[in-house]
Amino acid sequence: MLLLKGVKSPIQTQNAAEEKMKKLIVTGANGQLGRAVNRQYAGSTEYELVNTDVGELDITNVDQVMAFAREIRPYAIINCAAYTAVEKCEQEEDLAFRINAVGARNLSIAASETGAKLVHISTDYVFDGNGTRPYIETDPTGPQGAYGRTKLAGENFVREFGGRHFIIRTAWLYGEGQNFVKTMLRLAETHDKVRVVRDQVGSPTSAAELARAIAYLLPTENYGLFHGTCEGDCSWAQFAEEIFRLAGKKTIVEAITSEEYGAAVKRPAYSILENYMFKMTTDFMFADWHDAVSTYLKDTLR
Repeated sequence: MLLLKGVKSPIQTQNAAEEKMKKLIVTGANGQLGRAVNRQYAGSTEYELVNTDVGELDITNVDQVMAFAREIRPYAIINCAAYTAVEKCEQEEDLAFRINAVGARNLSIAASETGAKLVHISTDYVFDGNGTRPYIETDPTGPQGAYGRTKLAGENFVREFGGRHFIIRTAWLYGEGQNFVKTMLRLAETHDKVRVVRDQVGSPTSAAELARAIAYLLPTENYGLFHGTCEGDCSWAQFAEEIFRLAGKKTIVEAITSEEYGAAVKRPAYSILENYMFKMTTDFMFADWHDAVSTYLKDTLR
């Protein structure tokens, strides 16, 4: 190939463009949020995703995390990894702490050393679940179980060791993978009636909406703590009724109490988060939960 002086070949141009792309390390890339983040950035010419899960990166190993971050030199780390099995967290709190807290600490240290931004995802379980109005970011925390305790410890480590960071608390997340929506649809195939609790309320949140919020915050310097859930709220029973209505299912929801359901671990009765800091500092708005689940079901059922 004959090139004029100073003119780059298509291959050289492509390589240069790839080198200029901002690298995003995504932990927990195979989870619901990790997959939604990948869809959010699909086709991006600005960002290159470096996807990791437990097979590629053990976030509980600080040496491994540091070596990986030094090699990649990311623009940002998006931490979607978590131990979210609430009942198992009670049985394996040390393991949950290693993943939810120590993992967040290690990623924070790596982000600070390499100059990367850090996006860390937390949960409504950091609160006591006894609220009477939507929780805002400045409300006192008070986790009632191992999952909440380990996630709150992760938040604290991010604040202590992380430099430029975004902490986003979310709730009732669903996306590509096992979740409440998929469970209800599966049960509707074989049951005329399902029993769902009515005395736990929150805001069903689409992983796609949370990924959109992450993409909104990431280029900014609007660091700190945010609540990030879809707008509006409902009980689990009302959520199930809406799923069946949108999916055209005739399954009846029998609304019961948490005591009647008899879960092994107590869940928060009140999980409604107010996206106060998003509303105070940005023009970003989450979709209403009805609209978000409608969009999700159209994509899932087609």
